[in-house]
Formats: sequence, structure tokens, C-alpha cells
Amino acid sequence: MSTETTASSPADSGKLKRVVTGPLLFAFIVGDTLGAGIYTLVGSMATDVGGVIWLPLLIALVVALLTAGTYAELITKYPHAGGAARYAERAFGIPYLSFLVGFLMMASGITTAASLANAFAGDYLAALVDIPPIPTAIAFITILTLINLRGVRESLGANLVASVIEVTGLVIVIVVAAMVFGSDGGEPARIFEFAPDVPPLQGAFAASVIAFFSFLGFEAAANMAEEVKNPSRTYPRALFGAIATAAVVYLLIALGAVIVLPPAELAESTGPLLDVVAASGVAIPAWLFSTIALVAIANGALLFMVMASRVGFGLAESGLLPHAFSRVLPRRRTPWVSIVVVGAATIALSFVGDVATLAETTVLLLLLVFLAANVSVLVLKKDEVAHEHFRVPRVVPVLAIIASIVLLTQQTGIVWLGALGYIAVGSVLFLVARAGRRRAERRAASR
Repeated sequence: MSTETTASSPADSGKLKRVVTGPLLFAFIVGDTLGAGIYTLVGSMATDVGGVIWLPLLIALVVALLTAGTYAELITKYPHAGGAARYAERAFGIPYLSFLVGFLMMASGITTAASLANAFAGDYLAALVDIPPIPTAIAFITILTLINLRGVRESLGANLVASVIEVTGLVIVIVVAAMVFGSDGGEPARIFEFAPDVPPLQGAFAASVIAFFSFLGFEAAANMAEEVKNPSRTYPRALFGAIATAAVVYLLIALGAVIVLPPAELAESTGPLLDVVAASGVAIPAWLFSTIALVAIANGALLFMVMASRVGFGLAESGLLPHAFSRVLPRRRTPWVSIVVVGAATIALSFVGDVATLAETTVLLLLLVFLAANVSVLVLKKDEVAHEHFRVPRVVPVLAIIASIVLLTQQTGIVWLGALGYIAVGSVLFLVARAGRRRAERRAASR
């Protein structure tokens, strides 16, 4: 991988001010990647691979790094907000394909938020109060929707505070596990023991789908492209550095959790890291760690709901979703129709899927988006731009495409059915938007 110069002029033609430095971008990507997934899905991975949780994490890391290479080239080559939908539009010029990529991004945000809502209503909250999970999930999503309607002014400073809280919880798990290991406690041999009833290779690939969920978030950095100083140098360093940091933390969590607790106990919990802390015997109040985990989960859910609602608004502004999605509140200037639809869809999904199934659906949706991005970067290799940008060898997106297809083959029928349902709903909305656009054009022409 290398950074090459195709011309001397910098990519500073965007409308937004370039104020984001490398350290801030690194912190942003780390905060997005080290999210709520690892707090909730360690147990799901243990179901498939027993104590060898580190193996699917390594598989997921390879896929994430390959796709990150593609994003590094596309982001630095076209340093403007928009992400994979914009790259697909530039590569193929097919409105429906561009819409579908954007809509799948929107759907992934909704599905992730639903998964995190169910996680919020699980064991972490139960350590604080005893409330039925279904009303809790509904109330949780409703509150986040109201916050979204009021207007969430995301800043890197606020994101950094939330990221510090999330990382603090993970550091606590690593430290207590190290204390158990250092005092000759736990069972280190468990890290090499596969689940007894699942073939090792089958379990490893099945768990890697869930593990990949924990690495998601780096792709969101594409939407900050116009605000980064010297993106051709800053982006690759921040992107790969953040993914490497997340990988180290996740692997330490995986090893520590299995050393402290048997995989079977992890598999039965919706708050596995809380159980690890409790089993360590270290005097950390359950309410404190649960609160940290809930902050991480709530922050992740809110960010994904904000992202999904803004993607819906952007698609409507481009004429790819019905115009109603672009309506905003007069004073708050928030896209209220898109926000309400996202909130309602999130509540509905929280009823029909558990944490692991919804996480797998998110992975499937984003793997399809990543396939589009990887094919786009190959098509756009011949497109020269007049500024320095990062380049990856063609073999990188090719390997990323192969790896994505392998992970897609591990998805269950119910997950594919959910994705097809999204595509069907999106296609109907696209046709409605196109019909509305044609009516508007005819009315304008008849005047």
C-alpha cells in the first residue's frame, strides 16, 4: 500500500472547513469501532467456538483491514462526504444502485440500534433495576428518537468523552482478567478449547460474522472526509491505527473473558463482561460497570439512529426516497419524518429479533455495502484526480470481495430473509420517489 501523487494541487475543494487533525480523527474512529458490540456479543461467539473467541476476531480483523484499504483509497481520492453510495454513483452512474447502497447503510443503522436496544434491556440494566425488557426497549428507543428530534449536535469532543467511558469499561475487564491470571486463577487452557458440539472450522466462520460486527464503525469516517486536514496522509494512518488498536483491545478481552469464565457461562449471558468482572472477585461494584456498559450501548444506538435518519434525509434530497423524508422541523431543522420512521422501524425490529440475529443482519447489510465499495474502487482505478491520494494494490479489494462473499455464505436463512425484506421495502420507496419526481417534472413542464 502506498501514497502517490497524481498532481500537485491538494484536495481542498470541499465546502466544509478542514479542521480535524490526525489525533482527533484517530480518536473518532476508535470511539466508533470500540463500541457496544464487544459488550454484548462475546457470549454469542462463545456459543460457536467455545473458548477460542480470539480466532473469529482475527478472521474479522483481516476482512476489516482489507475493506479499510479500499475505503482509504476512495476517501482520500474523493475527499467528500457521502460514503459508499457516492462511490457507487461515481463508478456506475446507476441511480437505483446508488440508492440501494445508501438505503442498505440506512437499514444497517436501524438494525444496529434495534440490536443495541435489546442489549440495553438485558443483564446490564438488570444489575441496576428490575424492569421487563420489552417496555424497556420501547422506552429506550423512544427517548433516543426524542433526542434525535430535538437536534443532536455531534462534536468530536462529545464523542471523545463517550469513547473514554466505553474504553474505561473494556480496560477494567482486561485489568481484572490480568489480576486473575497473575494470581494463578482461572483456566488459561480454555482459550484453545472449541465448542464440543460444533465443528471447529464451521464454528469459527459462523462466529466471525458476529465478530465482524464489533469492528464496524470505521466506515462512518467517510462522512467526515471534507473536514480532515491533509486527508491523503491523515486518513490511512488514523484508519489503520484505530483498527489495530481495536483489535488489540478485543483480543485481550477475548482471552481474559475465557480465562475467567467458562465459555458455557459466557454463552448464556446478555451481559457477559459484567459476569467476567463479577467472577474475578475484584471489588468493582456491579452498578458501576453496568452503568459504563449502558452508556456505551446508548451512545452507540443514538449515533446509529442519527446516521440512519440523516441518510434517509439525504436520499430524499437526492430524489431517491419520497420527498416526505426531507421534511424538517421549522425551528430545530431536524429531519423529523426520517427520524420518526427510523424510530418506528427500530422499535418494530426490536420485537422480531434477538441481539445476535440483529447483529448478523447488520453485518450482512454492510457486507453488501462493502462489496459495492470494493467493486467501485476497482472500476475507479482508471479515474485520475489532481491531488495526492492513498492507493492499494488491486489484489486488496479482490481479496476483500472474496472474504466478504465467504462471510455472506455463513449467514442463516432468516438473516437473508430480513435483508431481502429491506431491499423490497427500499425498492418500493424508490419507485414511489421516482413516480413523484416524474409528476413534479410534468407539472413544471406544463406551466
